[in-house]
Amino acid sequence: MKRNTLSPQTKAAQALHMLDRESGAVVPAMHSASTFARDESYEKRDGFVYSRYGSPTTTQCEQIIGALEGGESLLFNSGMSATVAVVEALPMGAHVVAQSMMYHVGLDWLNRQAARGVIGFSSFEEGDLAALEAAIQPGKTKLVWIETPANGNWAITDIAAAAKIAHAAGAILMCDSTAAPPCTTQPLALGADISFHSATKYLNGHSDLTAGVLTARQGLDIWDEIRSVRSFQGTVLPGFEAWLLIRGLRTLFVRYKQASENALTFARHFESHPAVAQVMYPGLPSHAGFEVAKQQMQGGFGGMMSLLLNGAEGRALNVAKACQVFIPATSLGGVESLIEHRRTVAGAGRGIPENLLRLSIGIEAVDDLIADLAQALERTA
Repeated sequence: MKRNTLSPQTKAAQALHMLDRESGAVVPAMHSASTFARDESYEKRDGFVYSRYGSPTTTQCEQIIGALEGGESLLFNSGMSATVAVVEALPMGAHVVAQSMMYHVGLDWLNRQAARGVIGFSSFEEGDLAALEAAIQPGKTKLVWIETPANGNWAITDIAAAAKIAHAAGAILMCDSTAAPPCTTQPLALGADISFHSATKYLNGHSDLTAGVLTARQGLDIWDEIRSVRSFQGTVLPGFEAWLLIRGLRTLFVRYKQASENALTFARHFESHPAVAQVMYPGLPSHAGFEVAKQQMQGGFGGMMSLLLNGAEGRALNVAKACQVFIPATSLGGVESLIEHRRTVAGAGRGIPENLLRLSIGIEAVDDLIADLAQALERTA
């Protein structure tokens, strides 16, 4: 059987079948070297010269992600360093459009760059294509940045429609698909120019590294500039973290499937709970983006959701404190389930309701998770 016909799940599980050339080890080797010797002809060996530009382990990890995403990938030492490189690669003064609800640090940075005059910046309500189109300045907008599902309320944006709007105005579309990894969504196949992930999250899935990755469609004009920015900034992902990320990618499909199944069961259970005003989960028919999510999330709806609670002010924070199985921590996409009072973490003034809890559902027994939140709700009634 030809390897290029294998399913993405097999490619991920076998790390593209890249056995160690010298030992035959089925686990990819980890290269931590900072510099690489030239060959007998004083030529670079496989293009490697210094770890600030990349390493064999980092390159192998990029090849795995690129195969899953359908493009060429570049790894960074954090999600923020990856997105910063994209904006840094734009012309000075370029206009950027992004969602009003997205990863709050990314939004803070865009506002900071706009205040300094580095970029022009406009925002639009997540999932609203008419608002997106209205925010674009034809001929000036160079980048449209969407995030779907959107961090916080998990609003869904139609990637294919957003791509058409961006391209009609001469802009490129970057899709933050952190909550919808390539086992469920392929943004490039839907028309996006760049797919972005905080690889810290689902791609790694073990809460033990920080990384970001960009994957570009073939022929993207600014790709070489993004690569140069990464080299100048020195933000390439080191070998050890890339090796850990390869480890995580090998179980991506089974982890995501279990988390999605758990989350759907959990969401259905609490949708009718008297203490819960609303469950924000794109896998529920009650979610405004459900129909679009069904089309572009083919491998499950993931483990991310938010709950709006009934009750007195402060109850949501107290529920987070009362949980015994859910871990009160920031991040998402790991094997362990996390609970976060989002307003406390992100800060006031961001439009985050005080009664909102953000949950990252992991791969534990779902009955334990249901029982844990139920007892927390009962204790805070």
